[in-house]
Amino acid sequence: MTTVSSTTPGRPSTESRDQAATATVPSARSIAPSARPSTLPGSSRPVLARDRAELRAGLAALDRQANIARRGEGGPPAPDDAPTRAAAGHPRPTRAVVMTMGALHEGHASLLRAARAQADQVVATIYVNPLQFGAGEDLDRYPRTLAADLDVCAGEGVDLVFVPRAIHDPPPLVRLQAGPLGELLEGAARPGHFDGMLTLVGTMLHLVRPDLAFFGRKDAQQLVCIRRMVADLAFDVTVIGVETVREPDGLAMSSRNVYLTPDQRRSALALSRALAAGARAQAGGRDTVLATAREVLAAADGVDVDYLALASPDDLRPVRSGPALLLVAARVGTTRLIDNIDLVLPPESPAPAPTGTPASAGSPAVTPRPDRPADRDHPGA
Repeated sequence: MTTVSSTTPGRPSTESRDQAATATVPSARSIAPSARPSTLPGSSRPVLARDRAELRAGLAALDRQANIARRGEGGPPAPDDAPTRAAAGHPRPTRAVVMTMGALHEGHASLLRAARAQADQVVATIYVNPLQFGAGEDLDRYPRTLAADLDVCAGEGVDLVFVPRAIHDPPPLVRLQAGPLGELLEGAARPGHFDGMLTLVGTMLHLVRPDLAFFGRKDAQQLVCIRRMVADLAFDVTVIGVETVREPDGLAMSSRNVYLTPDQRRSALALSRALAAGARAQAGGRDTVLATAREVLAAADGVDVDYLALASPDDLRPVRSGPALLLVAARVGTTRLIDNIDLVLPPESPAPAPTGTPASAGSPAVTPRPDRPADRDHPGA
């Protein structure tokens, strides 16, 4: 497949790049609606779309096919020009999106399966987003395995795969900003990363118009930022977090694991072991959790820890009691890995009252935070 740089001067136009890709990527517009893949996993190949026009055509084809099915069942068809997914009195198929950067593994497959279980239409996007990569990061060497990725999508019953050459060409002058959520933890190590991620996710939500959007909980800060964006900017979509998928030895699945040598992969297990140790120590409180996890990380060879933190699952602020995320980021060789685990910290004991002070005048007991909200979050909830 022809590759074209999106950053070098004198690059071909979007039109010429699309023409160059025609011979290698089937057009969604060349596939009749009757050829829509079955929703049964593994039964057919998904429709492919490689630009916005083909995406619109592919989504319209899916809706037409749904209308044909509804007529066969005696139900009223949804109007072709319905502006929303549930236009007045005309229910339309539930659409889910799973956004990826490709190099799909079992973690991505679990997202697709969750989407397939809850939606009539499943759209996967495969796009390595340059806006979320900083200088010196692995944009150019990020694994690209499109043929294998399409096999995964077909096996999980995906209806349409959006594989654009570019989303913003030229780069957008107006971008979303993550604000304070994008400046700590991962954001402190990767300035601008979450701004680029949200700009891409927001654009994809407008293009695909899903009812449901599925994201992995391994990228905890990303999930917090997306939920906040959806709530604050009134996106009409439900964000669903899906549990982290791990290798049998506990290593969190990541497309970047392919960078690790066998020795580095063994060292990388320290991250999940540290989190598990911290979770086992949660009854001892915040300081005990952190000390226990640090001890595991310190004993590992070749693990350069960036941060180990306990944070609120709602807004990533430091937390001392109640529901919490224990997050870790470390570099193993040249590969930066992240992981996290949920736990619940016990209420902190009130500070002892000074001698001679009535008990009622002492510090009040800390009230535990309410339970973490369900992973199905909707801005209107």
